[in-house]
Amino acid sequence: GILFNTGAGQHILKNPLIVNSIIEKAALRRTDVILEVGPGTGNLTVKMLEKVKKVIACEIDPRLVGELQKRVQGTCLANKLEIKVGDVLKTDLPFFDACVANLPYQISSPFVFKLLLHRPFFRCAILMFQREFALRLVAKPGTKLYCRLSINTQLLARVDHLMKVGKNNFRPPPKVESSVVRIEPRNPPPPINFQEWDGLVRIAFVRKNKTLSAAFKSSAVEQLLDHNYRIHCSLHNTVKKIQTVLKNTGYSEKRARSMDIDDFIRLLHGFNSEGIHFS
Repeated sequence: GILFNTGAGQHILKNPLIVNSIIEKAALRRTDVILEVGPGTGNLTVKMLEKVKKVIACEIDPRLVGELQKRVQGTCLANKLEIKVGDVLKTDLPFFDACVANLPYQISSPFVFKLLLHRPFFRCAILMFQREFALRLVAKPGTKLYCRLSINTQLLARVDHLMKVGKNNFRPPPKVESSVVRIEPRNPPPPINFQEWDGLVRIAFVRKNKTLSAAFKSSAVEQLLDHNYRIHCSLHNTVKKIQTVLKNTGYSEKRARSMDIDDFIRLLHGFNSEGIHFS
């Protein structure tokens, strides 16, 4: 009898075969604490509760919290479920071993990075995304969908596309196709200041089809780097230095769309060694 708020991403996964497949791919253990975001009416939640030590379900809609509580009330599963009411992006994540969720699609990007920067490390995340977002996560250099999201995610995690999920597996059906993705954090993480890394990648991908030489000639970029350079070195003439670094590292005529993680690591090191920083 609930009217789902599709504007808030409320599309309930109704196909039990898909639910079972997601749980199978998560390789859940009896001792696991699972984080679930957007449990809805609990189709996935209840199946996981049967297999793990605990499920921490984060839900922003009090109506759905009530439905979920009613579903487990009076059963042996009730004491294994903890519900956190509120916006998951605005709260600290608890300790968990794995994250399994049919996410509200509009929080996909911020939630992925909240997950990947979370400590202590978790084992893996099995997440449902809008199909195009999922394909961006796994996109390789030189492909049409390769972007800042692709390289930032792949720096911090191994990402695999697991399966496609059609619209009719949800109630109400969304307007887009969906996919399930597995994300496994790199542990230990790469020895890189992520804020600096993202600053460099952000500049490179604003116009990913431009050469880096052209991308770095933007006045806004020059002002930012000049400011950072003076903070670190109390020196000027940043514009010339930028182009010198690009030339000396061999990336002056390269385009972001075709550069991989190792390319950007070498480029960042080249800038940093000349006192140019991105944060």
